[in-house]
Amino acid sequence: MSVVYDAPNSATGSIIEHNRSIIFVKGAIERVLNLCGYMGTGGEQDIVTEDIKEQVLHQMQHLASQGQHVLAIAYSSYGGRYRPHRAASPEEEAAVRADVESGFTLLGLAGIYDPPSRETKGANSEASHAGIKIHMLTGDHPETAKAIAKEVGIIPKNLGVLPDTVARSIVQKATNFDKMTDAEIDALPELPLVIARCAPDTKTRMIEALRRRDAFMAMMGDGAAAKIVLTDDKFNSRVSAIREGRRMFDNIQKFILHLLTSNMGGVILLMAGLGFTDSSGTSVFPISPLQVIRINMATSSFPAFGLGRQPAAQDIMRKPPHDKKRGVFTNQVIVDMIVYGVIMGICTMVPFCGIAYSAYGGELGHGYNEGYNPLCNAVFKARVATFAELIWLILISAWEFKSLRHSMFHLNPESKGQFDFFNDIYSNQFLFWSVIIGVLSVFPVVYIPYLNKDFFKHMDITWEWALAVGLTFVLVGGIELWKFIKRRFHLLEDRPVNHGPWGQGGSTNDDESSRVRRTMTMSSFKT
Repeated sequence: MSVVYDAPNSATGSIIEHNRSIIFVKGAIERVLNLCGYMGTGGEQDIVTEDIKEQVLHQMQHLASQGQHVLAIAYSSYGGRYRPHRAASPEEEAAVRADVESGFTLLGLAGIYDPPSRETKGANSEASHAGIKIHMLTGDHPETAKAIAKEVGIIPKNLGVLPDTVARSIVQKATNFDKMTDAEIDALPELPLVIARCAPDTKTRMIEALRRRDAFMAMMGDGAAAKIVLTDDKFNSRVSAIREGRRMFDNIQKFILHLLTSNMGGVILLMAGLGFTDSSGTSVFPISPLQVIRINMATSSFPAFGLGRQPAAQDIMRKPPHDKKRGVFTNQVIVDMIVYGVIMGICTMVPFCGIAYSAYGGELGHGYNEGYNPLCNAVFKARVATFAELIWLILISAWEFKSLRHSMFHLNPESKGQFDFFNDIYSNQFLFWSVIIGVLSVFPVVYIPYLNKDFFKHMDITWEWALAVGLTFVLVGGIELWKFIKRRFHLLEDRPVNHGPWGQGGSTNDDESSRVRRTMTMSSFKT
């Protein structure tokens, strides 16, 4: 950047000399140094020789290695006053610039340090644990870019922990990257984490290279061409957005699992119930149609909504990015739905069979679908126990689905053995009160006259509550057992969080050398 300064007549100084127009230029050292024939001010000017150039470049390297943005500043006297050519053609403008930007005297170097925000390094580390890789493309000098990348944790401070091939390519100049063909770029084991002195075309080539590797990415930086405009420039805001996105994705999975499991358990119960017939050959419904509507509308919905409000799990940023091809229906969700649905269906069949066939000898009577009669006692009592138990199974399972792998009684594995069950279930108050109110709402439906016999086609019970309560604990035990089996034998686990051969975002911990063998799968980069 060059500026022509017309000094007033009263101005004095060694650099003004006899001309009233002075040109000041700032820019990259390599560019400005080539425009300079002298260095110094006033009578203390030296001819810029190759040795002096080496000294200047060495000083520039020293400042850049400290993470400073280094600019060269030079000036030149310009004969006569500069008048811009407003209607000048591009050729005329180029000629004027060539005339103005020549014969400079180097004044010195300016090292400007813009410290990264305090939260950037922590955000980079969190992103790395989440399987997100940061590529930094910048117009800064390679040494400046390397120093900043080390400071914020994009690359390790000790590059000696990396393989030689990786260490040589971890930081590149854009000129070297741009000279490579697409095939050569695709042949790289990993794309460079830092590219310095880059132009927009370099960023475009990096985007294309990431796309060819099927990376799901986001580009962050200044500019107007964006799908999302952020209201601040803090990097941890991006990480927070990713965390919130993962929370929403996980909650959608829990929401779907809860609804599908309860539906599957209900379907198993109703399908099996078709095999029960009364003395007239009519199928016996284990739960009446109005009971089904009551369960769907007033029982399943609110816990499912509560799961949608579940806070993010403690380990959510230590999981890999989700497989965009599978979506929410992962193998774990599908298998869990089948396992839990079968357990729920079996548990609801037990009280109906136990009461109707064991306690009452299988005398199911007839006419129970139309209204109450003394012959309906077996079916009506079996229905209400099944109805109450199915509601409780659906409600309590919502607490279990707060985590697909961790125990309901120990949701946070980092709590080091502390029993935080009550705090964990109360942390989501909407879900907590949905379950509690839902559990208590069963009793009015059972005991209010007319509402029970004539409306829901069931009647009040006594000792039969023991079956409903006991089998609720059986479902909890079954879910806990299946979760334990998944953890113990590493079944249906997420794919491991893969890190690049240079480790977790350049972390400076002592275990860097143990992480250099990993590979990443998701990339994003910033300018």
